[in-house]
Amino acid sequence: MKKIEAIVRASKFEDVKEALAEKEINFFTFFEVKGYGHQKGSSRSYRGTIYDVGYIARIKIEILVSEEFVDLAIEAIESSAKTGEKGDGLVYVSDVEKTINIRTGNTGKDAINS
Repeated sequence: MKKIEAIVRASKFEDVKEALAEKEINFFTFFEVKGYGHQKGSSRSYRGTIYDVGYIARIKIEILVSEEFVDLAIEAIESSAKTGEKGDGLVYVSDVEKTINIRTGNTGKDAINS
């Protein structure tokens, strides 16, 4: 089992969701997150005061997949989230030691397929 975490532009989230669905990856968790990185944020002026809006809105997606879906998921994320500009995001892949489906008690690959 692998856990894929991807941080993508909020504007590309729907494209990523559709690309994952095309690869039959229909279950994931996502969060609205803010980040600070190479792209940097900007500052805004309101009534003569300058405010730092240095945090950039992103979507973090977490997906649990069996080994055979890892490359498919990464390919779907990369192809649909890429704009070619700084700030397109990152993908992380890590091992998952154990997975248990609370409802069924199934473990491992069966836990995410039940």
